[in-house]
Amino acid sequence: MSDLLSQLKAVTTVVVDSGDLGAIEQFRPVDATTNPSLLLNASQLDFAKPLLAQAAAYAKAQTQDSAKQLALASDKFAVDIGTAISKLVPGRVSTEVDARLSFDTNATLEKARQLVHLYQENGISTERILIKIASTWEGIQAARVLEQEGIQCNLTLLFHMAQARACAEAGVYLISPFVGRILDWYKANTKQDYTAETDPGVLSVREIYHFFKAHGYSTVVMGASFRNIGEVLALAGCDRLTISPALLDELSQQTGQLEVKLQDTGVSNAKPIALTEQEFRWALNEDAMATEKLAEGIRKFAIDQRKLEDVIRAQL
Repeated sequence: MSDLLSQLKAVTTVVVDSGDLGAIEQFRPVDATTNPSLLLNASQLDFAKPLLAQAAAYAKAQTQDSAKQLALASDKFAVDIGTAISKLVPGRVSTEVDARLSFDTNATLEKARQLVHLYQENGISTERILIKIASTWEGIQAARVLEQEGIQCNLTLLFHMAQARACAEAGVYLISPFVGRILDWYKANTKQDYTAETDPGVLSVREIYHFFKAHGYSTVVMGASFRNIGEVLALAGCDRLTISPALLDELSQQTGQLEVKLQDTGVSNAKPIALTEQEFRWALNEDAMATEKLAEGIRKFAIDQRKLEDVIRAQL
């Protein structure tokens, strides 16, 4: 009997959540995702040292303004890491817009276009990348415009059905509902333990998956932020799952019969009327978990972005 990772790859597109080229090469996923935290970790690895210097040199050649240099070098480093990853995966690489722009639609658009331009300079076409944006109302509206421009997006930090619906209604290519962070909140606030079948993060992704398939939304559902392989296996059959190298390794070491948990049974319901901004904001406001985890996720990514900028500043 084959290992669980091999069986999972047969029913779900497996994506690696890492900026570590070694891990990506080891597990050979279809796609790869990065974020500021993963880029910060990658900046400490040997392969990234010349990329940091290269990004700084590029920025200094483009502008004399120190603030613009830092922003451009940060973008260039993220894109150069993504470019290196793209040589190891056949599919797409997700690169994230600065979390500090999460409530500014126009700034998000400008940053996304800049990332695409930098990828194109590296010879990477838009078909190979996804622009990663936080699932705020402003971020979703930016993604709506980008998708119309042919720039496909990955909407992240997604904790609630209202976020998922708004993304699908905006024509977003892919969403990343977070599993483990939902579990973290419920464990901290209820003091209860959960099995894979009662895990509120798992149940959230299952609900979104079934809703999308039943209503004929084409947006890809990619479960993310896993705490254990039980959560991963409980979503076997999901469109995509982005998994850390540690959990991929654990799955590769285990055998047994994989049970497919999610299947597309076809469209059975008409699409509902699209959510208004007011409905979206109220739904999030009514859910303490979604409100707190979205805000916390943006703050944490912003903190790691600043730390990464400190590393890059030393090169300028």
